Amino acid sequence: MVANLSVRRYKGLQTSPWIVVGAALILLVIVVVFAVRNIDREETYMSSLLKENGATRINSFEAGIRAGMRRRMRDEDHVQHLLEEIARQSDVLYMMVVDENGVILAHNETEFIGKNYIDKDVLSAIQPGADVSWRLIDTVKDKRSFEVYRELRPFDILENMRRYMESGKTRQGRMPHMMNWEINRLNPLDPEKGKQYVFIGLDVSPFENAIAEDIRNTLIISSVLLLSGFAGFVSLFWVQNYRSARRSLQDSAAFTDEVVSNLPVGLIATDQDGGIAFFNAAAERITGISRKDASGKELADILPDHWYGFKKHLDQGRSITEQETACDFSYEKEVPVSVSAARIVTEEGRFVGNVVILRDLREVKRLQEEIRRKEKLAALGGLAAGVAHEIRNPLSSIKGIATYFGSKFSEDSGDKETADVMVREVDRLNRVISELLEFARPAELKRQPTDIYDLLAHAVQLVQQDAKMKNISIDLPERTDDVRPVIDPDRFSQCLLNLYLNAIQAMTEGGRLSIRLIRHEDDWVDIEISDTGKGIRAEFLHQIFDPYFTTKTTGTGLGLAIVHKIIEAHQGRIRVRSTPGKGTTFTITLPKAAA
Repeated sequence: MVANLSVRRYKGLQTSPWIVVGAALILLVIVVVFAVRNIDREETYMSSLLKENGATRINSFEAGIRAGMRRRMRDEDHVQHLLEEIARQSDVLYMMVVDENGVILAHNETEFIGKNYIDKDVLSAIQPGADVSWRLIDTVKDKRSFEVYRELRPFDILENMRRYMESGKTRQGRMPHMMNWEINRLNPLDPEKGKQYVFIGLDVSPFENAIAEDIRNTLIISSVLLLSGFAGFVSLFWVQNYRSARRSLQDSAAFTDEVVSNLPVGLIATDQDGGIAFFNAAAERITGISRKDASGKELADILPDHWYGFKKHLDQGRSITEQETACDFSYEKEVPVSVSAARIVTEEGRFVGNVVILRDLREVKRLQEEIRRKEKLAALGGLAAGVAHEIRNPLSSIKGIATYFGSKFSEDSGDKETADVMVREVDRLNRVISELLEFARPAELKRQPTDIYDLLAHAVQLVQQDAKMKNISIDLPERTDDVRPVIDPDRFSQCLLNLYLNAIQAMTEGGRLSIRLIRHEDDWVDIEISDTGKGIRAEFLHQIFDPYFTTKTTGTGLGLAIVHKIIEAHQGRIRVRSTPGKGTTFTITLPKAAA
């Protein structure tokens, strides 16, 4: 049921756009840090590689100098030639040797020899015996140069040999002055002239191009990662929103379906082709057609005599509101309904179907009829009370006078018989007035718990003789439990007696009077009184409880009206169903039984 439907709102993972933005920023920071570190790593690797390359060339240069010394090469340009030979390699831009004042002593391009090229601050920063240092500079040819430099040390071994020879430990008779001659003959790298430094400039273009390519690749990979991550977060956001929207839609659909299915009014929806797409339980109850049978049919099959007129209004863009009509849904009896209908159009103006609401007016009509009957009875009761009061006194006088004159005549005279007829008619009129007053008088009940089985049996005893005379058998219900509704036993017995007598009078050629007692789970009690008489025609069923309405040649027509009034005073209901030629059943429903 709708009241028991729990509409859940999924509060689980509701991804906010700010979470996506924050995650994207964090991812951006991570990618940037990764790219910067990768670039720094490449630059470090480049500088380390060039530094080792420069150190290797410097070591080769010193090794060449020492090799020339051992072979006693007399070419004083040996150092210059060695320097030029090393500088011819493709990755070497220049190579030079300078003294401690920054004056170039040797250079692969001879025009620079003798010039003061190196800043003394750079030379003063070089630590004696330290490993190579490097720096990035712009050359005179507007090229970037990775310059590697350190103190030139080709004489370390020779100095050790000099000290060895001077100590007197000569080999093969060679004198120390020969080594002195080998050392001192070199020019310009004579250690007596002070400290000397070697500088080599390496071309960084290939490395810079490689780094640039790696940076491009890093940026491309970082961009791909960033876009992929951002796309992932956006996809997650979309997926979560889709799931949330889907769950919300499922909840809304379930809630709507539950509400619509349990509406007290019939709801019928069609598709754009006119076929019935939705048929709720109330529509099944009103029309008597199951949802399975109605599915796919057109509304013209459900409302054969009315739909075409309704459809004409709908096609013209007009809605139908609370139009009352009677429909033959089951082809057995008409059902009063109120019809409301409208077209279903989307926001884009596309027609998707019709919706029809049926409201069952049977209970409304019954209540309206009940109100009209009560208003009529109230007016009739007030009128009856006044008329009865005005007629009863003259009738008493007429009866007294007729009795007086009847006593004056002999028993076998015609005047005596006339006087007796007058007395009997006055009694009949007085009885009618008594019944009228009984009907008009407010029902004052003296309620008490009453054994309903005993009350039914007692009323049967009062009509037992009349039933035997017409060969009518009576069936009483068997006692199954203790049923004691709180009622007025005298007034209720009057109702039972009236219904029994009506049933006996309806069976002119014998039959069966059946009395059943049905106790419901909610303690309401049904009393069914059935006969096998001639029955009541359908057009008279809604009138039988009206005062002075009767289908019998004799009777006042107040009996069933009084029965209806007493039952209503007990807050009960009385219903009747009858089939002509088969019999009639009156059903009295009393409120909850009380112990």
